[in-house]
This record gives sequence, structure tokens and C-alpha cells, in this order.
Amino acid sequence: MTSTLTKPPADPVPTPPRRARRAKADRAGGQLHAGPLAYGILALLTVVSLFPLVWTAIAASRDNQRLAQTPPPFWFGANLFDKLQIAWVDANLGEAFLNTTLVAGTSALTIVFLSTIAGFAFAKLRFKGRNALLLIVIGTMTVPPQLSIIPLYMMVAKLDWSDQLQAVILPSLVNAFGVFFMRQYLLQALPDEIIEAARVDGASSWRVVWHVVFPVARPAMAVLGMLMFVQAWNDFLWPFLVLTQNGSPTVQVALAGLGRGYTPDQALIMAGALLGTLPLLLVFAVFGKQIVGGIMQGAVKG
Repeated sequence: MTSTLTKPPADPVPTPPRRARRAKADRAGGQLHAGPLAYGILALLTVVSLFPLVWTAIAASRDNQRLAQTPPPFWFGANLFDKLQIAWVDANLGEAFLNTTLVAGTSALTIVFLSTIAGFAFAKLRFKGRNALLLIVIGTMTVPPQLSIIPLYMMVAKLDWSDQLQAVILPSLVNAFGVFFMRQYLLQALPDEIIEAARVDGASSWRVVWHVVFPVARPAMAVLGMLMFVQAWNDFLWPFLVLTQNGSPTVQVALAGLGRGYTPDQALIMAGALLGTLPLLLVFAVFGKQIVGGIMQGAVKG
């Protein structure tokens, strides 16, 4: 008769300390949890960043007499909505918003499209004079835009485009920074092997651009589009010169006419500035998550 031998119970596996488990999870791609100091710094930076916008709203709710006092007000008054309504009507901001959205949207989309194609050409294609052309493109970034105002205005006058939106849209369709930005991104994010594989499969240059370059460049395109939209929305000098007669200027030009008089109404000016800023905040609130997510996705893939 055989007897079964029973194995002694195995020693329990020691549980690693919390710090070791957290380090192991971080190395494995887990989420990194910040400490109280990091949250405190982030909260402070958030307050500092939001303070100018909040104080603009506070100033819009007061009057000139209160704004001139020391210390200035740090809480809302009772006139905010009245000032916003007056600024909306006096500056004709409804039509100005439509004009600026058309200008900024067209400019941003065109710049992103052309800059991605040009950036791909400078980053991955081999052609004669590539480096010289790239230096010329970068060199245009050092030229102050004010130097081109007079010849640009003469061109617009000859085309009879004064007081028309195309006079603002056309000069902003190409941006040297956008070309350089996309070129630098595609140098690292787009491997040459993917392009070669697409060409081996019989893809033409345009199919490579549509099916390879654009998907890879999507995070950078989102960032560039946001930057160009904000830049076009806040542009003042050139629209002020060519859109002055038809009563349909862009937002920044419309806001320049607020509060005029012997004693400018500072609260009304602040109300207009607040209204002009809200669309940008709305755009970032809607698309900010996609932009940040695209950046992180591109960083992880890289």
C-alpha cells in the first residue's frame, strides 16, 4: 500500500511595497499619479492663466469711476450683461463674427493643407534646389510683415478688392512657419520605409500624400490649424487698412470703434474684448481634447 506524500504549504509570495508596484506599473505603461506639490503648482498656474480673463469680465461689469479707483475692483458688478449687449449692438459683432470666422477658417484650412504638402516635399522628397528653397522659405520669416503692406495694398487696389474679404484672405493663404513646422514634424514622424512600401504597392505621389502623409501628420495639422486660426482671428493691422468702409469688418477692427469719445468707456471696451475672446475659448473647448490627444498619440507612436 502506497502512501501519498503531502507537500508542505508554499511560502506566501511577499507583496512588494507600494512604491515598487507604482514604479513597475509606470515602466509597464501605467498612469503616473502626481503628488500634492504637482497639483498645487498646476492649480496656481491655472489661476494665474485665468486671472486676465476673469478681470476683463469684472472690469466690463463696472464703470469708469470705479475702475479708476485704487485698489481696482476684484469682484463683479451689476452691469456686465448690459455692457455686453451694448458692445454687441454698437460694434455689430454678429456680422463681424461671421466675417472673421470665414477669414480665419479659410486661412487656417488652406495653410494646413499647403503646409503639409510643402513640408512633406522638403522633408522626404529629393529634388534639385531643395535646400536653397528651404532657406528662402525660412528667410521670409525674418522679414517684418509691415514691410509688405504698401506693395500689398497697391496690389489689392489694382484688383479692386478694397473693402472685400478676399483682400484679407488671399495674403494669408500661405505661411512660412507652417511649412517649416510641418517639415520638422514629418522628418521624425514619417519613416522612409512607409513611403517606399506605398510606392512598391503602386501608389502615386498624391495617394501617398492622402493615405500616408495626412494620417501621420494629423496631430501636427491640428496644432498648426489652431495656431493659424487664432492668429487670423486676432489680426488687426491689415484688416484695418482694407476693411473700413462697408460696415462689415473683422472682429478686431469692429472692436477698435468701441468706447470712442472724449472719455472712452473702459467698461464697454472690456466687454467687447470679452466677447471677442469667447469664440476662441469655445473653439479650444470643443477641439482641445482632440488636439491634445492627437499630440500624445503622435508622441507615443514616435
